[in-house]
Amino acid sequence: MSVRDRIIKALEKKFHPFYLNVEDFSASHAGHSGSREGGESHFSVVIVSNEFGDRSMTERHRMIYALLNPEIQAGLHALKIKTLTIEEARKRNLLTGSNL
Repeated sequence: MSVRDRIIKALEKKFHPFYLNVEDFSASHAGHSGSREGGESHFSVVIVSNEFGDRSMTERHRMIYALLNPEIQAGLHALKIKTLTIEEARKRNLLTGSNL
């Protein structure tokens, strides 16, 4: 199973997302610090879930990092995270546009 697939599986199990997008952008960091042969070292995560409730952005990110700690320990170098509740995504018009 790829790192991306394991990230998706873990996030889906824990947060039951309304929307989830996980992208591997490792290729744009080839040859830089933290990159590894075959990629799978740099990821972007956009997740919309009501599991975040009234938590701050810092708390949400800590939740994600704690969940994905096994991947980080195994070589995941960079993680770009965007966390929103469904209501926050609606207020930002992200659920009606093509960007979400």
